Amino acid sequence: MESGADSGAGVEGEAGGEFLRCFGRQIKLLREQGGLTQAQLGERVGYGEAQIAAVEQGRRIPKPDLIDAVDRVLGATGVLVAMKEEVAKARYPSFFRRYAEMEAQAVELHAYDNHVVKGLLQTEEYARAVFTMWRPLLDPEVIEQRVAARLERQKLFSRRPTPLLSFVVEEQVLRRPIGGRQVLRGQLEQLLLVGHERNVELQVMPTDRDEHAGLGGAFTLIHLEGERRIGYMEVQEASILYTTPKKVSPLASTYGVLRAQALTPRESLAFIEKLLGEL
Repeated sequence: MESGADSGAGVEGEAGGEFLRCFGRQIKLLREQGGLTQAQLGERVGYGEAQIAAVEQGRRIPKPDLIDAVDRVLGATGVLVAMKEEVAKARYPSFFRRYAEMEAQAVELHAYDNHVVKGLLQTEEYARAVFTMWRPLLDPEVIEQRVAARLERQKLFSRRPTPLLSFVVEEQVLRRPIGGRQVLRGQLEQLLLVGHERNVELQVMPTDRDEHAGLGGAFTLIHLEGERRIGYMEVQEASILYTTPKKVSPLASTYGVLRAQALTPRESLAFIEKLLGEL
């Protein structure tokens, strides 16, 4: 569903936030021991003072190259670098981390969504609107962390070798103006761009279909190297990751029927263009 995936809501998300705050305090301690201000450290590593302050306060997840540079400049002798993997994991609540790791390694990924646009396809503005609407309310810094994490996952589209990706999305999702009409317009334009990529097939499930195989809810199928297949489903802050053929095969069969029932990729792109014209 991905309205809540990597949203950071609840206890699991707070654990990741506490780790980031602890990591930031370590950087601050090393910086002060080195006699540097935030501005001076930022200048030496090629980042602004505001960025350094946000990292030290645990409000922003540092990029790997920033961690490498800070470790080198502050003479941390690899202590900060050693935590780089854990920093990356802190982007997501614990229930979503294993899926995120598998998603990044996918040879193929196929997803059906009936509530919001798939996170992999979301624009920054759409993702921010989704997280802003989450209840209970998320802190502004958590929202920005989760938006950054969601956008980071989209590197899957440019990864080499190129994975095969397909998406079936409900018409009602494409009509729902989450964040407002302008945000929706930007999201539809993004879908058109992605849908024209050679390794991506995007299909729309019309609302007026009288037969529908996806009434059981949204799900994602991932193919890993070695023909290993994974099924993933999520609702609220609960998730299920299936790894056995007995559980994954029915989802694969359902997805095949969904694709047959939906508009073709070419028809779907034309449909999205029509929706854009109505905004």
